[in-house]
Amino acid sequence: MEQARNPLRIGILGAAKIAPSAIIYPAHATGHQLLAVASRDKSRAEEFAKQYQVAKTYTSYQDLIDDPEIDVVYNALHNGAHGPWNLRALAAGKHVLSEKPAVSNAAEAKEVLAAVNKSGKVFMEGFHYYYHPVFQRALAIIKSGEIGEVIKVESSLLIPMPDPTDLRLQFDLAGGATMDVGCYALHSQRMISQLVANGEPSIIKTESNAADGKIDTKLYMQLQYPNGVSALAKGDFEAKLMEAPLTVTGSKGSVHLPNFVVSGWDPRVIVEAGGSKRVEHMPSISTYTYQLLAFADAIDLGKSVKTDAKDALAQAILIDAAYTSSNLPLRPTFKIA
Repeated sequence: MEQARNPLRIGILGAAKIAPSAIIYPAHATGHQLLAVASRDKSRAEEFAKQYQVAKTYTSYQDLIDDPEIDVVYNALHNGAHGPWNLRALAAGKHVLSEKPAVSNAAEAKEVLAAVNKSGKVFMEGFHYYYHPVFQRALAIIKSGEIGEVIKVESSLLIPMPDPTDLRLQFDLAGGATMDVGCYALHSQRMISQLVANGEPSIIKTESNAADGKIDTKLYMQLQYPNGVSALAKGDFEAKLMEAPLTVTGSKGSVHLPNFVVSGWDPRVIVEAGGSKRVEHMPSISTYTYQLLAFADAIDLGKSVKTDAKDALAQAILIDAAYTSSNLPLRPTFKIA
């Protein structure tokens, strides 16, 4: 794996379960420095730092952000805390790699975009799947015309129900299946719509389950691309097993990704066209590693980032539209001290 030309000095907000796979192992693999971790639980921060060779610990998120040795903040806090702490990190002059969703709603996304433009720093929302060769190969096949004109696109991320105490089920913390898993299905649709229709999809109608009238445990979105392509994006917490398939059907064939989200687990690209079927095997390297490489290139080489603050705003607008279509409230903005 390619090593960093100029190692990033990374501070981690939250000793979260996602952090090892999303930032720790990718940083180790690519030569970036894990400078600090912040958790309001001191013992948890110290245990995390010891286990993953992180140099310093903080019990204050703001203290980590204010550390002059840190140039990148990775935000792994709960959904609701992404937007506010992303804003704090940008205001402190840090580059930001935020877990998705980067914001709770479109109004907050506008604030983040303004802060990014003011700071001049690199901002990336963590839709890591996009940077993996599996998804990039699918886009290339679509663009080549091998499967003909795109007719239908289906994408899903389905997982078993989280524990009732899980933060992803708390409305005040911007919880819900769409915020946690459906956002991937929707984001992939947006990337394909931009490719084949030069624009964003629209929400036509939705189907949802939300027993309390707030937290969606299932939300399926029927979409239409600007050129009329029909699409379906599915996210729910009601599956027996984790599933993340994506299928693009064209007039001459199809391309299928068995797991478009965690592509390193199943890096196959299955193509049916011209009366034959083939399976292409991409690298089994983690999606998060490719994401960190792209993030570092943006900082070090000035390369553009696809999942930037402008993209985060477009994503948030559609998520808000999906909740409105489902007669569910928009996720609230979380207040921090």
